[in-house]
Amino acid sequence: MARLQLLLSLRWGDMDAYRHVNNVEVVRLLEEARVRAFGIASPDGAAPMLATGMVVAKHTVEYLRPLDYRLEPVAVDLWIGRIGGASFEVDYEIREPEDEALVYARARTVCVSYDFAAGRPRRLDPDERARLTALGA
Repeated sequence: MARLQLLLSLRWGDMDAYRHVNNVEVVRLLEEARVRAFGIASPDGAAPMLATGMVVAKHTVEYLRPLDYRLEPVAVDLWIGRIGGASFEVDYEIREPEDEALVYARARTVCVSYDFAAGRPRRLDPDERARLTALGA
């Protein structure tokens, strides 16, 4: 399975009263990784997937251990778990960059390709399907 790894910095404001990254901010890290992954043009110059329209339908997060605030970035690994007709699953691990065994959270986001002009979901096109397949489905 192909994974895209992104190194993301934590913000001081991500920390909560318990001195670790708040659960809401963990979801923000997932969003940042997803936007970076789908906000870039394809190698052939096709529009980024974010530009073609996609919305989040569902998040699930399993918090495995506290992620304490620190200056060093955290790794967010991202890959595609399943591709449907109009939807796909983005899987993630938030972990230490140099230690694959030290995982803070595992998560999944169900995204739906969306036609904003029509106000409804739309089918994934062949280019989108190929780009998603390249990320591991």
